Formats: sequence, C-alpha cells, structure tokens
Amino acid sequence: MPDPILQITDLKKHFHVRRGFPNPKTVIVRALDEISFTVRKGTAFGLVGESGCGKSTAGRCLLRLIEPDSGSVVFDGVPVLNADTTTMRALRRRMQIVFQDPYSSLNPRKRIGAALAEPLLVHGMANRAEARERVRDLLAEVGMPKEAADRFPHEFSGGQRQRIGIARALALGPDLVVADEPVSGLDVSIQSQILLLLKRLKDTHHLSFVFISHDLGVIRYFCQEMAVMYLGRIVEIGPIPDVFEEPLHPYTRTLRDASPVPDPTSKSIFTKIEGEVPSAVKPPSGCHFHPRCPHAMPVCREVYPRWTAIDARRGVACHLFDDEHGGRDPAP
Repeated sequence: MPDPILQITDLKKHFHVRRGFPNPKTVIVRALDEISFTVRKGTAFGLVGESGCGKSTAGRCLLRLIEPDSGSVVFDGVPVLNADTTTMRALRRRMQIVFQDPYSSLNPRKRIGAALAEPLLVHGMANRAEARERVRDLLAEVGMPKEAADRFPHEFSGGQRQRIGIARALALGPDLVVADEPVSGLDVSIQSQILLLLKRLKDTHHLSFVFISHDLGVIRYFCQEMAVMYLGRIVEIGPIPDVFEEPLHPYTRTLRDASPVPDPTSKSIFTKIEGEVPSAVKPPSGCHFHPRCPHAMPVCREVYPRWTAIDARRGVACHLFDDEHGGRDPAP
C-alpha cells in the first residue's frame, strides 16, 4: 500500500456572517466540523456530497487558501498550518488546485501565455525565454495549440479554459492536485475528455489527487478511495469498490441509488429520502441526517454517532454500527 502524502486530522472551519434586515445578526456557518482523512501517494481520494456540505471549503483549507480554525494538515511529513512564509512558498510548488469555474479563475486581462508563465517567474523556476518554452509544452500536454498562448480567456470554450486551468496547475510540477468540481460545469462529452486527460496526467506525472465532486459516477471512475460528507462532517470512508458494492451509511446508500446506471436492463431499487438539506447555520441535534433517515432511532435525535472503524480502510459514523446503541445490519 502506498505511503500517505497528505493527512488531514480534525480540520475545522466556521464562518461568521451577518444576516437579516434591517437589524442584521451575526450567525455561525459550520462549514467543516473536525473532518479527518488520508491521501496516499499516486492515488486519487474523492470527496463527495450534496452542494453546501463543505467539500470545496475542505479543499481550500488544506491548501490554506482559507485559513482553518483548528486541526492538522500534514503534507509529506511537513505541517502545513504552522508553516512559515518561506516553507509555505516551497509547499505551494507541490500543492496546486484546479478550480470549478475556469473562466473566473483566469485573469481576463492576461493572455494565456502570460498566465501560465507567471508562476514559473514568481517562483524563479525559469527566465522569460525558458518560461515561453515551458508554456508551449504545457499547452501541448493538455491538448491545446501553441497559438493559444497569444489569446485571452474569453476566446475559448469552457472545456478549453479548463484545459488551460489544468496546465496552470501543472506548471510548477506539483505532487498533489486538488480538483474542485473540475467537470461539473461542462457538457457530458467534454467531461469525459477532461477526465481522460486528468487520468493520463495522473499516471504520467505520478500525481496524487483530492477530487471533489457531487457526481458519484465521476468519483467511481477517477478515484480509488472516497469520503462522503454531510453538513460539514464525514459520515463514511472507504475504498471505491467496497463503498459502491456495500454502502454502510444510509446517506451513502441514497447517493448511490440516485446515481444513474448506464445499463437499460438494470433494475435499481431507490431508497426514498424525505425533506431538504438542513441549514449549516442551525444543524439538527444528534445525527445531522436523522430528519431524512429511514432508519432513524431515538438516540439519533440526541447523540451524534461516534466514528466506528469497520477495518483498516473503512469507517462510518452511524448508530447502526454502534454496538452500544444499535446493531450491525444497516440493510433496509
């Protein structure tokens, strides 16, 4: 089994926002509540969940694009959250991100060549002539013509802009890439092209990924391990085949059943889910999923379930697997 390259422990982030009119009040948005997971070298780790569950916040916090409130992020043995400016600058070369919206992540006033050359010049990894040559190589690697370097972001389609965003993430030769919903805003045919590109780059450059998505089909194709998030907490972790074949948490089972299967002869039995996603400002007491859970017990309304390790690689936070309160048969 590959060694860990990234270890997240009890990562927490709460936002204080002002809401209301005409007398606004400060409320706390619990974006992340002490999440923990490990990414191994050369593998892709998926973070999946509904919109607003904290996936993107987690990706930005582990890179310190957003400063977390507490917790630990260790990248290749180096504590990230306590790193000084010099150490963090060196870590930036090895940890990169591909954003969900490629248009807003590119400066509309800069030509693509200048945008791709900028990180090389800032980090002193090339002079201007070497940077221009590196830009041509990056564009060719992501399937873009060299003439693209002289054009502006608005002259490209969404898929082309995402290829440029991937090229920019590769410019410094990183070891870890956080892919924040990189295909969610693209047409299905373009999604497949971008996923194939990312998979080829992963194998060619021996990259590790934190892949964020709400699409279980994408996670199943690209990742080897995954964590399921709900209202700022991780409710299940495990290898991709195990989670899809036998999901443990009722929420994971609901997500899997809602994911379409490209097989007209397949007959899926859908687990019905009631209600809307609660607010992260005032999450339900006990298990946050209990208002929508078909297996909710009285203890679920009062006590948040403790983490239960099923084996070395699988874990779940559910009273159905807590010997003290429930059993070990979550099947409906």
